[in-house]
Amino acid sequence: MFSKKEYKKRLNKTKQSMMQYGIEVLVVSNPSNMCYLTGYDAWSFYVHQAVVVFIDEKEPLWIGRGMDSKGAEQTTWMHPQNVINYPDEYVQSTIKHPMDYVAEVLLEKGKGERKIGVEMDAFYYTAKCHERMLYELPDAELKDASGIVNWVRLIKSKKEISYMRNAGYIVEQAMKAAYDNIEAGTRENDVAAAIYSAQMHGSEDFGGDYPSMAPMIPTGEQTASPHLTWSDKRYEDGDLVTIEIAGCYRRYNVPMARTMSLGKADPKVLEVGKVIMEGIDETLQYIQPGFTAQEINNVWAGTIAKYGYEKEARIGYSIGLSYPPDWGEHTISLRQHDNSILEPNMVFHLMPGMWFDNFGVSITESFLVTDKGVELLTSFDREIYQKGIS
Repeated sequence: MFSKKEYKKRLNKTKQSMMQYGIEVLVVSNPSNMCYLTGYDAWSFYVHQAVVVFIDEKEPLWIGRGMDSKGAEQTTWMHPQNVINYPDEYVQSTIKHPMDYVAEVLLEKGKGERKIGVEMDAFYYTAKCHERMLYELPDAELKDASGIVNWVRLIKSKKEISYMRNAGYIVEQAMKAAYDNIEAGTRENDVAAAIYSAQMHGSEDFGGDYPSMAPMIPTGEQTASPHLTWSDKRYEDGDLVTIEIAGCYRRYNVPMARTMSLGKADPKVLEVGKVIMEGIDETLQYIQPGFTAQEINNVWAGTIAKYGYEKEARIGYSIGLSYPPDWGEHTISLRQHDNSILEPNMVFHLMPGMWFDNFGVSITESFLVTDKGVELLTSFDREIYQKGIS
């Protein structure tokens, strides 16, 4: 997906961060980080696998299940000799564990007494993984290196940004499919199918990938909870629907959320929508490189406070290359007490939705930080769509 030169640049930046944290060997378990460093792209993250970066070696190792090794040879920039596979007897075994094998490889390479970083907060590095690493590498110093590669990923290259622009186009088409298909009498699952179809189709010029999260399309009072998906229930006149979905191109996700009503929306819903849209406008106009995440959050909070509203949850987070179950990068959050500084070519999902006891309103934008402000990655009406109301 990228040139060998770009992968090596990413690897060198990762090694610089390893040096800062006193890490000599980095065991990467997060498939997003694995792909970022090597190009490895497969739905194999349901079994344990790793990319191992050595501070003093030119290429990392890919270590994974035997049947996935050909996929690693085909999708990575690495020399085939650095693709190492473990036998299937390690897969979901009560006797052996893949991290036993990873540790054996490190011991064979003379790395058993080094400072080894592991992604302790990754979804894919389990308590059992850590237990086995501690047991098999008693002379090593295991250190938490959860965010090292994540933070390297923050600044996007030109090609990454072009992929995210494609993903932005795809999510527009998927949202249009949702708007077109949500009708009284239609089943929620059929709307989900239409969204998936648009996400996979992409455009005539480029196809779509599977996003890192399923469509979240709660209805009625369920809109008070933003992360519900769908059932086989049929829509009814008067239903409120929130839609949070993403476009994905070559693993780069661009999310967007909108709110619609089948018929005229409740006045309270429309009021909240106007407040959110004003908050989005004020926040986007304010953003410049050099501002902190907390300062951006404060603009949003100040805008909605004028109308008597407040929101405790964060209003956004960095996005980019990602695999399920999440499209966030787990780095900067737009919220109080995050003093991270925004820089050009960072990308964020601004998601200042508000949820109450019996309804919610979701309206979001994904944006690129530029030298002078922001570039929106989508162009889609933010107004609450009242279907059937002219």
